[in-house]
Amino acid sequence: MKTSNLLTTIWDYFLMTVGSLIFVMAWTSFLIPNGLASGGLTGLCTIIQYGTGIPVGWTYPTINIILLILGFLSLGKAFGFKTIYVIVLTSVLFEVMPKFPQLQVYINEKFFVALVGSAMESVGIGLVLLRGGSTGGTDIVAMMINKYWPVSPGRVYLFTDIFIISSLLFIPDKGLVDVIYASVVMIGFSIGVDFVLLGNKSSVQILVFSSKYEQIADHIINEVRRGVTALQSVGWYSQKESKVLLIIARKHQMNDVVNAVKAIDKNAFISVSTAKSVYGEGFEEVKSGLKLKKNQETEDNGQ
Repeated sequence: MKTSNLLTTIWDYFLMTVGSLIFVMAWTSFLIPNGLASGGLTGLCTIIQYGTGIPVGWTYPTINIILLILGFLSLGKAFGFKTIYVIVLTSVLFEVMPKFPQLQVYINEKFFVALVGSAMESVGIGLVLLRGGSTGGTDIVAMMINKYWPVSPGRVYLFTDIFIISSLLFIPDKGLVDVIYASVVMIGFSIGVDFVLLGNKSSVQILVFSSKYEQIADHIINEVRRGVTALQSVGWYSQKESKVLLIIARKHQMNDVVNAVKAIDKNAFISVSTAKSVYGEGFEEVKSGLKLKKNQETEDNGQ
């Protein structure tokens, strides 16, 4: 089992490395050489490069380090080693890859560049997310804001991307056309990364059928850090009573859950389906502000 876990870990880091390479190539080989930008931290760093000449290889790690420090102070130990590994790797790649001009592709048709760049970016980020990593950036910002204010991460991404892309209007030699192309990259990336992650939502529902359900449930709770519900079941053919494990997890954790189950029982039967909306502890919260308002009214009445 230890050998299997080691091989899984090596495979995870290999795919995250490949994903990071594809992600950086999307920018250094296609988008930046052709003067395109997009949302997110990389888009912001690209716009800074267009406006000041400071390369992405400098601003990207600097801003990420600042965000990581703020994230640790605000959220505690919320960032795994995989995320730190991806941030370090992409920072190095953003510094090294522009030094190889033979990797830069210049194309007159910018719309085609936007499509290719967004496709490569989504594949790269998708691979990273599937193996439990992250590139930091606006992910950290969304987590910090969501902790203190009733704003969903998706809305944070939307507002930050709109702000970043709109800032192109203040860059010399850039205009509305560049904003439109940047929006194409952003939309293409959003659709593409959802496709890579096998759905358009961020959560999955996993059903596990195994005679070793107790051992699997303990491992999922203690090691994978996901909740497990045991449902009473009866195998109609065998007429034997057992339990089916119900697990709700983020899509990027799906691989960890499936690998953990197979490591304990290679004959386990696993069913995975997309969970469109998941609300509760560890997932999205319904933050309408109504509860806060009601509590405030109660305090006012008490006074």
